[in-house]
Amino acid sequence: MSNNTIGQSLKRLDALGKVTGQTLYPGDRSHDNELWLKVLFARRPHARIISIDTSAAEALPGVMGVLTAKDVPVNQYGLQIPDQPVLCGPGSNKKGGDVVRFVGDNVAVVIAETEKIAAQARDLIQVEYEDLPVVYDPVWAMSGQAPQLHPGVLNNIADYKRIRKGNPDEVWDQCRVIIEGVYRTPFQEHAYLQPEAGTAYLDDEDRITVRCAGQWTWEDQQQIAHALDLPPEKIRVVYDAIGGAFGGREDMSVQIILALAVLRMYERHGNRRPMKIIWSREESIIGHCKRHPMLIKSKWGAKRDGTLIAAEIEIIADAGGYMYTSNKVLGNAVLTATGPYEFPHVKLDAYAVYTNNLVSGAFRGFGGPQGHFAAEMQMNKLAEKLGKDPVELRLKNILDEDKLTSVGTTIPGGVSLEKVIRDTAWKSNWTSRLGSRGENDPDYPEPLPRHVTGKGFAAGFKNIGFSFGYPENSWAEVELRGGGDIEEAIVRIAGADVGQGHHTVMAQIAAEALGVELDKIKLEVSDTAFTQSSGSASASRLTFMAGNAVKEAAEFARRKWQSEERPAIAEATWLAPKTTNLDPETGYSVPNFAYGYVAQMAEVTVDTETGFIAVNRVVCADDVGKAINPDQIVGQIEGAIVQAHGYTILEDFRMDKGQVLTPHFSTYLIPGVYDIPKRVDSIIIEDPHPNGPFGARGMAEMPYLPYAAVIASAVFDAIGVWFDEFPLTPERVLRGLGKVRNRW
Repeated sequence: MSNNTIGQSLKRLDALGKVTGQTLYPGDRSHDNELWLKVLFARRPHARIISIDTSAAEALPGVMGVLTAKDVPVNQYGLQIPDQPVLCGPGSNKKGGDVVRFVGDNVAVVIAETEKIAAQARDLIQVEYEDLPVVYDPVWAMSGQAPQLHPGVLNNIADYKRIRKGNPDEVWDQCRVIIEGVYRTPFQEHAYLQPEAGTAYLDDEDRITVRCAGQWTWEDQQQIAHALDLPPEKIRVVYDAIGGAFGGREDMSVQIILALAVLRMYERHGNRRPMKIIWSREESIIGHCKRHPMLIKSKWGAKRDGTLIAAEIEIIADAGGYMYTSNKVLGNAVLTATGPYEFPHVKLDAYAVYTNNLVSGAFRGFGGPQGHFAAEMQMNKLAEKLGKDPVELRLKNILDEDKLTSVGTTIPGGVSLEKVIRDTAWKSNWTSRLGSRGENDPDYPEPLPRHVTGKGFAAGFKNIGFSFGYPENSWAEVELRGGGDIEEAIVRIAGADVGQGHHTVMAQIAAEALGVELDKIKLEVSDTAFTQSSGSASASRLTFMAGNAVKEAAEFARRKWQSEERPAIAEATWLAPKTTNLDPETGYSVPNFAYGYVAQMAEVTVDTETGFIAVNRVVCADDVGKAINPDQIVGQIEGAIVQAHGYTILEDFRMDKGQVLTPHFSTYLIPGVYDIPKRVDSIIIEDPHPNGPFGARGMAEMPYLPYAAVIASAVFDAIGVWFDEFPLTPERVLRGLGKVRNRW
């Protein structure tokens, strides 16, 4: 009953509303007689709260109330572990809840008639702090000499993972070339279109209803219910339009405090007035998580012909004040730090470490960009030292269906790494001097001309779907209505459309499975009142997971329809193949059930007088399994490259002893239209995944993974200088060229 909607670049369902301004984002939604919230942030990286005096704030005309720690029924939350207080301060029922651990910890919430009054009252709250030693260096934090930031967490190590494959300590003398590097990757701000915002109220069934932007309605519901000590069915979470997420909306921001304000106002005053909050950009920057900064020490050994033999790696990730998703991010860094290559011998130790810096959390590729930067730099340095072409060296060592990963198992679902590498090289007319160029190259120009051009190459792979033993699943329901023919098909899914076009793709899958036109599909989405869990909009998983659930539910409903059942309603919960956690001693595991693959070539021009890097062209090949909507895939490729470009060249997030030095877009620069690569050539490869809906894989994170390394390698090709940390700002480039003498 194919209707040929799969593979078509159909117009996005949300396009008209968004371009005309009709679509409501959380900050746009207003309710009659609503009250406003403002948060008092700690703005201290590490301190004990001795007392809080809210009397002046409460006396201000227009203030309805001030909430502190004593008002939170269960004062703890967290996506992975509940290690963070909702509100810090005396009266907290959580051990250690009177301590703030980063500047973005919430201390109090003001409820007032207007946003202006709420802000004035917030500034009247008096807090007495006892400042504590600030732990801002993760290496020192785990040394045993630093203060312990969380009870029962030895040496501030939030998570530890290791790999022991083969016997690397015994084979280094067999290596004819050894490459060692110390790589540092920075913080990155998500910089989504709309800062954190939301409204909350009691609905007609007396459920506390929170309308916000997030990545997983079910998880938001569970965490709100836990903190308020209420059954989940008393909490309703609805997503309005979401102005970007990129992992940063996986963790709580305004959801719990909105619900808490509704609860307390009703309990104390019988007040059913709705609540509203909108964070400023500065509040957003200090109040939500960032990409994990990492220190990666990597030592690779190879034969004279370039065959990889051994890797020894240490990863130290700055988790910040609380866990958030640091354990998951660390897992991905572990898997990608050896790159998409086979090593018979691997020794790896990885640590996520609590500090008093901003919390670190999920961000597009979570852990993959950091791991790939180290791995692909190592591979290109190996090529340069051996005098071999980087593409040929990759093809010699690339993983395939039969080769074992660093965790001792093969990759399921097909491996197209060779194809993405070859297609990228072919499309880009690949030629490189990396295999023969360096400071000892007799043809190396000295002094360098004003403008120098270079090319780089990199590849990558990453999981699709939740990993390490999580029972991955996704739910959907389809209801068919009409007489003789299907007149309307209602698809109920919880998956969040965070700008990636998820809902359009789900409608295409449903239409294809039912054999109906796309305009007969009606979506009811992201509302816990009538949808169960589809899982998070993360890990490049929603097309794969929710797509399978929608496809199965549609097929079940169609069978009922053919049996004359009217309306025909069917639901499905699609279960992914099982994965396993890393063995604590060896790391042996089947960590993921599906993967995506990418390769990139970049051409840059470096201005040796100013240090400015212009990216002339990027060629990016991604295996998407099956392109459900090709134009949306191209948009994902180009969007990922632009975001990675900011991470690599422009975005310079600075902290000093736990304080944020770049809390505005005037000091933290993100790419504008004149900053981005001049040309991006997207190559869509379709190697169907055996378990994917119509063969589809996920791909939203893949183009991001190798970008920092491909640019750094292109810069080396141009000027003969390796940069093992970024962003590659003009100042850093000039320092590398020796034109600025004093060091960072």
